[in-house]
Amino acid sequence: MKNKLAINGGTPICKKLKPFNTIGKEELRIVTKVINSGTLSGYFAKKGKENGFLGGKYVQEFEKNICDYFKVKYAITINSWTSGLQTAVGAIDIQPGDEVIVTPWTMCATVTAIVSWLAIPVFADIDPVTLNLSPDSVKKCITSKTRAIMVADIYGLSADMDRLLEIAKKNNLKIINDAAQAPGAMYKNKFAGTLGDIGGFSLNRHKHIQTGEGGVLVTNDKKIAERCRLIRNHAECIVDEKSNFSNMIGSNYRMGEIEAAIGIMQLKKLKKIIKSRQKIAKVITNTLNKYDFIKVLPTPSGYEHVYYIIPILYEQKKTSVSRSKLVEALSKEGLGNAIYSGYANIHLLPMFQNKVAFGREGIPWKSDFYDNSVNYKKGICPVAEDYHDNKIICFGACMIDGNDNELIKIKKIFEKVLSKIKDLN
Repeated sequence: MKNKLAINGGTPICKKLKPFNTIGKEELRIVTKVINSGTLSGYFAKKGKENGFLGGKYVQEFEKNICDYFKVKYAITINSWTSGLQTAVGAIDIQPGDEVIVTPWTMCATVTAIVSWLAIPVFADIDPVTLNLSPDSVKKCITSKTRAIMVADIYGLSADMDRLLEIAKKNNLKIINDAAQAPGAMYKNKFAGTLGDIGGFSLNRHKHIQTGEGGVLVTNDKKIAERCRLIRNHAECIVDEKSNFSNMIGSNYRMGEIEAAIGIMQLKKLKKIIKSRQKIAKVITNTLNKYDFIKVLPTPSGYEHVYYIIPILYEQKKTSVSRSKLVEALSKEGLGNAIYSGYANIHLLPMFQNKVAFGREGIPWKSDFYDNSVNYKKGICPVAEDYHDNKIICFGACMIDGNDNELIKIKKIFEKVLSKIKDLN
């Protein structure tokens, strides 16, 4: 029964893999200090360092540590990366009716952050190897309305930033780096997320480092950093008569002292966590190399992948076994909390198909401030659509512990199922 596939009534390799968790005694100690201090937030919506505009002790320390680690001038912590994306779009002064080019292969917040400022997302296709924005597709999407490119460094790998920066410079466009899944990833010896006008990382519970909920923006532009701080902290009651009022409807996107304190400890673990993820990817890559119908997508030269997700390309035509059946078999052997098929085609979500976001009348697409038209029909992003519908299998390295025992289980599961893939017909 051990050799028989679990999906066919055999004994699984394991029930499930050990979940990923890096919260430990270090975080408990520092959080206890924060609680004992009685100051869980150091913010006030008043301008000036002495008035709490920049947050409390731990927020400011965490931001300094982020600057030192990622080699940037400014870091602005945020209560979630969704808030961070919305802040970034506002900070580069996107106006109603502006177009922002974005990938469909991402989490919805990457795109809705654009819509939240009444701007128009325009979807470019993805590169078949990196799964990030295809520079060639981006070029085709540029119109007289284009003002920025939202670059998502998906799964833990940077986009082709040299080419995207060249396109942006030629067309006078801003670049936002959504490196939510890629803290610590490298692109030609530079950190992903730091190469555009503004970027940043998610600190959500299953990201490389976590504070439960949270995010951090990074930039080398002083004016953009200041606008981020204003949007984060009720800008409208802080700006004065000499200020630029554009996009200065702020909010409460402030990170608390407990989250910042946890972040300080988590940042110290980032290199170790990355090595653990890379070790998982190496085991899976070497295991899949024995087969001609399945492989881990390669990392281009000059890039370092940090594997939030390990992207697996499956050619079901070579086996006559559906992707869904293969994923089900792997799940039943013990990978159920780590593996799934497809990812995302954001342009096909109902909001974009119906072009209705604010109210019932189709704003921002149908409005006095937008006189262009944009196409969201299936077929505009053929690579992303084919990969989602047919080819990509995601292994969520972000969800599991990468210790040696778990690596042995992972290897055994893939070998067992792939060696008996004919039994799935």
